[in-house]
Amino acid sequence: MKIALVEPLAVKAETMEKFEKKIREMGHELIIYSDRDPSPEALKQRSAGMDAILIANTPYRADVIDACPQLKYIDVAFTGVDHIDIDHCKEKGIAVSNASGYSDICVAELAFGMMLNLSRYMLPCDDAVRAGKDKTGLVGTELFGKVLGVIGTGKIGTRVIEIAQAFGMNVIAFSRTMKPELQQRGVVYCDSLEDLMARSDIVTLHTPNNAQTKGLIHKGVIQKMKPSAVFINTARGPIVDSKALADALNEGKIAAAGIDVFEMEPPIPAEHPLLNAKNTLLAPHVAFATKEAMERRAEIVFENMYQWLNGNVINKIC
Repeated sequence: MKIALVEPLAVKAETMEKFEKKIREMGHELIIYSDRDPSPEALKQRSAGMDAILIANTPYRADVIDACPQLKYIDVAFTGVDHIDIDHCKEKGIAVSNASGYSDICVAELAFGMMLNLSRYMLPCDDAVRAGKDKTGLVGTELFGKVLGVIGTGKIGTRVIEIAQAFGMNVIAFSRTMKPELQQRGVVYCDSLEDLMARSDIVTLHTPNNAQTKGLIHKGVIQKMKPSAVFINTARGPIVDSKALADALNEGKIAAAGIDVFEMEPPIPAEHPLLNAKNTLLAPHVAFATKEAMERRAEIVFENMYQWLNGNVINKIC
């Protein structure tokens, strides 16, 4: 089999050498590209003649897939696969796996870091000290005893809940599937998203981006939030109506927002509504990006590949 890693995985060269050696020992060929070129032309060239590819978060659409008739397997070094044309893969009989679980810890930690930062005005505090000012206007709030609303109780949402309960927060949730083990730990599932939004002091989003969740957080549900509430999104940008969220911030309908993801990959355009909204903490899609997570991700995707080469598809998307 011929396999191509079409973009780098941000791990050490010796780590990649270990993976390449095992693929070779299994009797297959691995071509490694050390730079990222998201253009369809480059992806077609790098995928040409390949039986399988490994890819991270570069969009891989139908026109690229159609140009690669030999392709049988796409191994995605990411949890979300909304950048892959999954429906087209199904039509072509191409198997797809993801790297489920690699970023559970780091995404949860960034989400919680944003909660702490916004609750205690950490960036404004830093600005105040550097400008020779005191704590005037910077008296924050504690997380202890507050209600945290978790939308989506998959692996990342569950990790956020574990951290929140260690801080003494009261957790409510809204999710497609209720988890009895979380209910036993005191998590209360809400009957509706609107109910969760209305009751929460902080709302944190942890759902995939798909046809069911796109636009889930729209003006109507945002308006249910408390004026003192904080909204955190480390999931996917298209799940949230950015303009509606920015309007709510600018109008004082909610207190603050921490956003790591947008409708597009950063850099985001200067006219994006959240760039000009009040009380925002913005990050350039870094929740998944830690040294430890990159190593876990590489291990997972190459185990996916080894298994596929042996006739098994694990972490299967389709």
